[in-house]
Amino acid sequence: MTRFSHLDEHGRAVMVDVSAKAATERIAVARGRVVMRPETAALIAGHGVAKGDVLATARIAGIMAAKRTAEIIPLCHPLALASVKVELAVETDAVTIEATCKVTGPTGVEMEALTAVAAAALTVYDMCKAVDRDMTIEAVQLVHKSGGRSGTYDRP
Repeated sequence: MTRFSHLDEHGRAVMVDVSAKAATERIAVARGRVVMRPETAALIAGHGVAKGDVLATARIAGIMAAKRTAEIIPLCHPLALASVKVELAVETDAVTIEATCKVTGPTGVEMEALTAVAAAALTVYDMCKAVDRDMTIEAVQLVHKSGGRSGTYDRP
């Protein structure tokens, strides 16, 4: 049987021990989209959504989610994030979301960036669902990471 570092002697999942890893600057960038009807995108762009400013609210939701990732993703290390940036842009039929997270520590911030994008996308959906239930959250993905032993990754 293969032994994984994330299992204890009884085969139970445990948090990976990162205490021996070097603290380095680590950056992760994730992206995603909320696809919607053009009329919905126009409402967002024109600040016409009844619940309020969709982009500002989604930005705050993404930042808050990144900071609390370890509380919702099992076995994820809590991190003292140095920076979380969430950018949203309205396109003709979508809202695009990009989150960048930075930390200096022994483990990466990929989960924080992905969680930020997911929470921002869910917030867009929640704020606009009264006018467009056909929205789709798609392509939530890591596009860049740097730092740590595995080095740099850029999505092709």
